[in-house]
Amino acid sequence: MTSIVPAIAVVCLLSVPASLVAGQPPGAAPAASQPIEKGKATSGTPAPAAVAAPYSYDSQGRRDPFVSLVARGSDPGSAASRPSGLPGLLISEVAVKGIVRDRSGLIAMVQGTGTKTFIVRPGEKLMDGSVKAITNDGVVFSQDVNDPLSMVKQKEVRKTVRPADGRE
Repeated sequence: MTSIVPAIAVVCLLSVPASLVAGQPPGAAPAASQPIEKGKATSGTPAPAAVAAPYSYDSQGRRDPFVSLVARGSDPGSAASRPSGLPGLLISEVAVKGIVRDRSGLIAMVQGTGTKTFIVRPGEKLMDGSVKAITNDGVVFSQDVNDPLSMVKQKEVRKTVRPADGRE
C-alpha cells in the first residue's frame, strides 16, 4: 500500500500544468522562452494581462432570483413619484363625501388624505386606476392590479357616500 501513494502523487503532479506550478497565469508563456530583441532592455516586470470584460447576467425571460416575492410589484405609494392633485391619490386613500347631479350627469365629491376635496367625473384618472361610474349612492373605481402573479389586471372597487361627521 505504501508504494501506491507515491505513484498517485507523481501522477497528480504530472497532470498539473507547469505554468501553475511556476505561479504564472495559464495563458502566459514562461519568461525564458520569450525572445529578447537586441538593443532593448527588459524591466523584469511582466506585461499587464488583458482586462476581461465585466460579467453581465442575461435573464432570458426568467424572473430575477434576487427580487423578493413578498413585496411583489412596484410601490405606487411612494411620495416622491406622485403628481399633485387628484392624479396623485390612490383609490384606497379616497373617501366619497357626496354625489351631485348637474346638467351633464352625476359628479362626485371625494376627499383625499388631507382636507382637500376634489370633484370627479366618470373617466378621470387616479394614481392606481380611474373612475368607472358614478351612481346615486357611490362611486365605482377601476383599480389597476399591480401583482405580476395575478391573472386579473383590473378590479372594481365600490365606495359609497360617507356622512360628513364620519358615522356610517
